[in-house]
Amino acid sequence: MTPVMNGAEPQNTRATSRAGRLAGLLLGTACALAAGRAHAQATVATDGIPAADHASIVTLQDENASISTNKLTDRYYVNGLRASYTSPTDITGHWLQNFGDALWGAGRQRFSIDVEQGMFTPDFTNLSTPLPNDRPYAGTLTITGSLIHDTLDTRSLINLTLGWQGPASGARELQNGFHGAIGQGTDNGWHDQLRNEPLGQVLVGRTWRFSLGHLGGIEFDALPAVSAAAGNWRTYAEGAAIFRVGQGLGSDFGVVRQQPGVSGSDAYTPTRHIAWYLFAGGDGQGVALDSTYDREDAPTYTNVAMIHDVGEFEGGAAVLLYGVRVSYTQVFQTHEFVGQKGGLHQFGSLAAAVRF
Repeated sequence: MTPVMNGAEPQNTRATSRAGRLAGLLLGTACALAAGRAHAQATVATDGIPAADHASIVTLQDENASISTNKLTDRYYVNGLRASYTSPTDITGHWLQNFGDALWGAGRQRFSIDVEQGMFTPDFTNLSTPLPNDRPYAGTLTITGSLIHDTLDTRSLINLTLGWQGPASGARELQNGFHGAIGQGTDNGWHDQLRNEPLGQVLVGRTWRFSLGHLGGIEFDALPAVSAAAGNWRTYAEGAAIFRVGQGLGSDFGVVRQQPGVSGSDAYTPTRHIAWYLFAGGDGQGVALDSTYDREDAPTYTNVAMIHDVGEFEGGAAVLLYGVRVSYTQVFQTHEFVGQKGGLHQFGSLAAAVRF
């Protein structure tokens, strides 16, 4: 029997006691963490609401007819340049949260703000006076505020766009300045572009995400989507479906496109360090109004008749690498007006985004 001197506890007994308390603390902490993790997973599974995302996102995008497999590129929808900021979740305020929940049910919200410039030219850009049956020159400059509302399987959005069409858009200066800098020459008819006019539009849309299973580590899903817009810029309704194959498909709702055109928006939350996918699909648009075809607003008389049903086919790829998303989309578009030249109009869409 080990003697006890002066009431002191033996050293090995004290060590055993400390080890026991430490083991108990670690076990209790592990149990608490496991319980918290299980509770979080149960909350997501029960409510269908994704976890909070505390990152902001900045996106730069360019859509250009020169990024194309088509030989005749500098015509019709020539270029769309866009910059966007997307907020973290849960900072929209109670009234916007309540507004989104009332529209779409409980979900996780964030907002985005983007600035976009669009350029549209006729086929024969060497003429100083555009032909009356060709697309008129037009430039747009807009700012859009969007409310993005997510569940685990859906993304809904509503946005308001305000802006300007005409010389105030700066489209003429940017295109001719860039062409002059690279020695390509200038388009001769920009002086005849559509006059200055304020623009406004409201858009509402939803995208669903349906898993189609997996093969080994490769995932498959489908992204059906609908949207509708009204205003003096564009008024249209659209239905679309995109099919994807890759890894980490739950990171987003598809690549971003400038609208009209099916878009998964700028928001994404990577589910793994490296995610990727290939995609293909299309959309159909019923177009009631497009201000860039406004015959009454052209300086020179035009006789362009819009086609009210437009289809797009697209394919491409996206890579998400440690919080950076890069995507490329090749778009093939049916004719938008009577007398449009060539086959399907083609353009490419290149977007890069970073989380911070």
